[in-house]
Amino acid sequence: MLDQVVQAEWLDSVDALDDGAVDLFYIDPPFNTGKTQRADAGSYQDSWATTDDWVAWFRDRIEATIPKIKHTGSILIHVDWRTSHRVRVLLDELLGEDRFVNHLIWRYGLGGSSPRRFARKHDDILFYCIDPDRYFFEPPMVPATSNRMKGQLKKATDVLDIPTLNNMADERVGYPTQKPLALLEMLIWACCPPDGLVYDPCCGSGTTLVAAKKLGRAYCGCDQNPEAIKVATDRLESLISGATTRP
Repeated sequence: MLDQVVQAEWLDSVDALDDGAVDLFYIDPPFNTGKTQRADAGSYQDSWATTDDWVAWFRDRIEATIPKIKHTGSILIHVDWRTSHRVRVLLDELLGEDRFVNHLIWRYGLGGSSPRRFARKHDDILFYCIDPDRYFFEPPMVPATSNRMKGQLKKATDVLDIPTLNNMADERVGYPTQKPLALLEMLIWACCPPDGLVYDPCCGSGTTLVAAKKLGRAYCGCDQNPEAIKVATDRLESLISGATTRP
């Protein structure tokens, strides 16, 4: 299952993995926005009847995935305000509260505002480990912003200031909810050893897989949407062939 992207449902994909094979499990699942996500290169349905139904769907798949992760491995769950509180409670239950490492905030500038609440301008990435004493972590370094450290690097905080993709971004491939490569490159660099395997069972446009490949990590990704598989495969083939143009 190394360096593969396949069309499959998450449960079918994870069943094909060996126990203890995965170094970094990252997932950016549907957020249960209650609508169909659409863009030029594809679409997918993002709606469950209730949040409880979404949590039940997620629980079944997380329970099946945990045994596939190494004792030195890590889990990154990318969600938003709709379900982050439910996912954290679920992971505390399934893994133990002592397996919690970070609640990361991915802060971005795009998106709407409302006269009835503070503008929602971030996603949540929940970072858990299998063994608190053994998980891999390499602190990512970012440019310092203080006058005292001007021109130097410092360790990144749990607030990640990485711009989301605008409509003119060179890396945009036209698939809905595509995440920026810079975000996934930071997470994979920090949480997956150089010879490790990254697993993403809702890979969408393939950003996780492309980032893993660029950083020299092995990858395994799947998505049940054939449109997503085509986009992800095209991106990987372009990267492997050394193409400089977008797929």
